[in-house]
Amino acid sequence: MIFRDSLKKSIETALDRSRVVALLGPRQSGKTTLAREFVPADSPNYFDCEHPLSAARLDQPWLALERLRGLVVVDEIQQRPDLFPILRVLSDREGTPAQFLILGSASPDLIKGTAQSLAGRVETIEVTPFSFAEVGAMQRHWVRGGYPLSYLAGSEENSAAWRESFVQRFLERDIPQLGITISSTHLRRFWSMLAHYHGQTWNAAEIGGALGVSGHTMRHYLDILCETFMVRQLPALHENVAKRQVKAPKIFFRDSGIFHTLLGIPDFEALSKHPKMGASWEGYAVEEVLRKLAPRECYSWAVHNGPSIDLLCFKEGRRLGFEVKYQDAPRLTRSMSAALEILKLDALTVVYPGSARYSLHKNIEVVPLEQCLLE
Repeated sequence: MIFRDSLKKSIETALDRSRVVALLGPRQSGKTTLAREFVPADSPNYFDCEHPLSAARLDQPWLALERLRGLVVVDEIQQRPDLFPILRVLSDREGTPAQFLILGSASPDLIKGTAQSLAGRVETIEVTPFSFAEVGAMQRHWVRGGYPLSYLAGSEENSAAWRESFVQRFLERDIPQLGITISSTHLRRFWSMLAHYHGQTWNAAEIGGALGVSGHTMRHYLDILCETFMVRQLPALHENVAKRQVKAPKIFFRDSGIFHTLLGIPDFEALSKHPKMGASWEGYAVEEVLRKLAPRECYSWAVHNGPSIDLLCFKEGRRLGFEVKYQDAPRLTRSMSAALEILKLDALTVVYPGSARYSLHKNIEVVPLEQCLLE
């Protein structure tokens, strides 16, 4: 059993101050398990929009919800966009007789009605798959990713099989249920090709040319994967410097296990021989650092044919840089020194898979990823 105390505390805090709290994240990331710690599945206050009994109870949604008191859970709410106007009225009642914890498997932009109907009433919490801080076994977490049924599988073979099944369900069921009419075969080809750009600068025209479709279509496909929490676009920072800076975002898969599945990597032995091992490590480290820091803003930064930095976070008025290296003992480079000076970083952390921590410069330190995430 993996305890998610930090997420539970975030939900409790949100419920103390908000009438509606939304748990958003990819399917199978643990939203339902968390919600059932607040309201049991057999409670009359629990609705699962994909369950036939709940669907029948919600045939008359106002009558079903208006009489309830306390905390009410509505799971997979993206299936029932007609509930949003009703939740707005119910959450505005004097004395707030009921609060609502709503769960969705897509971002706010894809859950129709959230932005309009519940504006000013809803507080959103993103539920990701397990983080390293929650599981504490880095190699296993890196290879399998954080989806609970993948991470906890009894063998590498079972984990790989679950992830392949997840990808198929996502393409063939989840995407159509969001009202997106795209061939699952086309989206799978795009997703698989995108895996080869993991950790690299996005180039819609290049990928579109390889697939024989327009750059506009490629951007649409990318937006779908970002809005369903599969992929992250890390925007490029543009500083006021006399240098030609990269303007396109970098692309990262948000779950390393799904990334490995799309590349046909079943276990660590296969990963250790794969040419994308370094890119896999970079994406894994970037995602875990972002989960830990939850920065106000985050960027990549690079100068054409010049210095670059993998991750720049703005946190509590500080500029924190992170450079990810899959090396035994990273050394100071001109790129690091230039990034520190040009970006006026308060600190630059070089993250690597080793065990020793050491300084390269007054404001540049090499830190094992495990220490970076747990300190």
